Amino acid sequence: MDNPKLTIGSFAMATFLFAGVVLLYHWSSYFSNELVLTQKKPLCKQSNFTTTNIEAYGDGLDSALAKASMGNRTVIIAIVNKAYVEQDVESDTTMLDIFLGSFWLGEGTRSLIDHLLIVAVDRTAYDRCQFLKLNCFRLETNAVDFEGEKIYMSKDFIKMMWRRTRFLLEVLKRRYNFVFTDTDVMWLRNPFTRLSKNETEDLQISTDMYLGDPWSKNHLINTGFYFVRSNNKTISLFETWYGQKDNSTGKKEQDVLLDLIRSGIIEHLGLRVRFLDTLYFSGFCQDSKDFRAVTTIHANCCRSIIAKVADMKVALRDWKRFRRLEANSTVNPQWTKHNRCWQSWGRPSKTKG
Repeated sequence: MDNPKLTIGSFAMATFLFAGVVLLYHWSSYFSNELVLTQKKPLCKQSNFTTTNIEAYGDGLDSALAKASMGNRTVIIAIVNKAYVEQDVESDTTMLDIFLGSFWLGEGTRSLIDHLLIVAVDRTAYDRCQFLKLNCFRLETNAVDFEGEKIYMSKDFIKMMWRRTRFLLEVLKRRYNFVFTDTDVMWLRNPFTRLSKNETEDLQISTDMYLGDPWSKNHLINTGFYFVRSNNKTISLFETWYGQKDNSTGKKEQDVLLDLIRSGIIEHLGLRVRFLDTLYFSGFCQDSKDFRAVTTIHANCCRSIIAKVADMKVALRDWKRFRRLEANSTVNPQWTKHNRCWQSWGRPSKTKG
């Protein structure tokens, strides 16, 4: 007669081996299916960044993005340095203060602060953000000094713009959509009510002058305000864009992106890009013609922070005057001329309008 203990042990061993074979089969089938699915996906240019790039940001970026994110993985991102958050001796406010104040004064914009991520490139800017109890992330810059004001088109200005592009690429690779906004953009209405909700549109970008056709590649784009959806196409766009950094001496990142657009990258990557109407997404280059439609105002066509702050304060004063009008008023006020910005280029003042 067989030993009962041996029989039971043999049966248990056989059962264990059989379960292992079944598990191995299912694991192999799963791996094969995943490999086939991966191979069927459209091929895109691969990232030049390795896992060390993710390690450089650490888990802090994931946490910061998750905290600021809307339910659809969309965040609002602004990047600041010391010059944007500290008052000059002769100033009574800062660029950041005016930027945040516009969310308070705007229509339907106050709750958007919860989804705003302030990315600080120096300790002073980060401390100020923390003091204001905003969503903050400290972006390390490898000992590059980004603290002071970077005059438009200076070498440090161009370096800072490229560092910004690299960071935003990382956000896309983590599968977050975002609105990028300079802090010299005043949010007077909720832009999500004007931005297209069509998910096939990959990039919606502001313009200095609107030409009447939202699909025309002849627009002069402005990277101070845009909405981008995270997908393989937009990641490839940003990788290609950032990849031009060392071959574009004397050009800011905005110029390089414009060159890429006019060279056919939209068609090459199969992108859908909408160029935004200045009636809604306006700026000092081209004012919105309708106070009842304007959504954002960008202090573009302006060379210095001092000039921007001065004319942004005037624009917000115009906005507050408009808000005091009766609801049924047919008056459409005019924007005050942006004289300080005009003078920042060494030009005489325009007549006030």
